[in-house]
Amino acid sequence: MTVAAEVADKLGSLGESSAIAMRLRTDQYFDAIQGMLDRFATKKDLDVVYVTSTIPSQSIINALEALEISIDHIWFVDCISQIMMSKEKRHAHTIIVESPTMLENIMLKVEFLLRKHSDRKALIVLDSINSLAIHNNTKILSEFLHILVNNLRSRGAYTVIFSMHEYETEEIRNMLVLVSDETVELGTS
Repeated sequence: MTVAAEVADKLGSLGESSAIAMRLRTDQYFDAIQGMLDRFATKKDLDVVYVTSTIPSQSIINALEALEISIDHIWFVDCISQIMMSKEKRHAHTIIVESPTMLENIMLKVEFLLRKHSDRKALIVLDSINSLAIHNNTKILSEFLHILVNNLRSRGAYTVIFSMHEYETEEIRNMLVLVSDETVELGTS
């Protein structure tokens, strides 16, 4: 089974309001995105709010276009382009947050996008917990995750939190256990 099919399969077996920690290797990144956005979200007719603190949203949009994945129902909260001083033109589906340290602004932007499209169910993707952990104190990040995930659960949204095997610490694993209903392990072989 391909990584994309495995991701779609595992997410499809979960109920609404589920929070999933998705542990993967960096070489599985775009396959996991394809499984989530193209196979899972499209099949369930979900809006996607993709919070990116690792790769600029325009790079992900370019990859999605190359894979011929429609972004009509995908919105980005981009926390990394501003601090990387990216001069790329901003896509209409992108909202910029100045820095990954601005956790409250991230929450507000996610809330704004969910309210803007309140007639549809949603999938929220946090990419990645490892990057957010670089920029934030562990206690503050843990509190942010707890509040965000509980808010998303109350809205019936699916939540996926990426964690990259190569950069994972015990603190990050413990943080994910506290907020996730299930951990999806990719690439442990």
